[in-house]
Amino acid sequence: MALKIGITGGIGSGKTIVCRLFKILGVPVFEADAVAKNIINNDPDTRKKLIRLFGSGIYTPEHVIDKKKLASIIFNDKYALQKVNKLVHPKVRNEFALWVEQQKARYVLLEAAILFESGFDKLMDQNILVVADKEVRIQRVMARDHISKEQVLERMSKQWPDEKKIKLSDAIIKNNDELLIPQVLRINENIKKYGKVW
Repeated sequence: MALKIGITGGIGSGKTIVCRLFKILGVPVFEADAVAKNIINNDPDTRKKLIRLFGSGIYTPEHVIDKKKLASIIFNDKYALQKVNKLVHPKVRNEFALWVEQQKARYVLLEAAILFESGFDKLMDQNILVVADKEVRIQRVMARDHISKEQVLERMSKQWPDEKKIKLSDAIIKNNDELLIPQVLRINENIKKYGKVW
């Protein structure tokens, strides 16, 4: 069975780019957020429960989740966020377990924005955290999502601070001005040689 490595990073840290580099090395990456989105859009049971919680307006006429509407609800009400997570996370876990069984690689990555907050880190053998300075992250997200600084800070406030996540991580990848490729290659070598990220 492949080693399970969790990878996360706060909004704007660059974890997606880091995952792309691992993919280039041939490492299978399970994108938990994309799978969650797919479940929200296509799983009839989840759809029914979300409509029961938030009304049919939560989906567009094309039967796709209205991301802005859902975000405005869950980013302003932590109980709503907990309810959505309680609904979706067990299904994502099941999908991940099935996916891992099909992989032949030495190790796999589970990429998740809220790896620690959701408890997914406990299902992993080890965990990697991608970090960047707060100001750098704010600028990246403002440019990427075309939103205000206040909106970025609001989203950041829903994730654990890096200080808390660093304590739970087995390896840190820095993404301010540092070169990412050498850091990714070093972790890849360590896992292949020693079965550890450090």
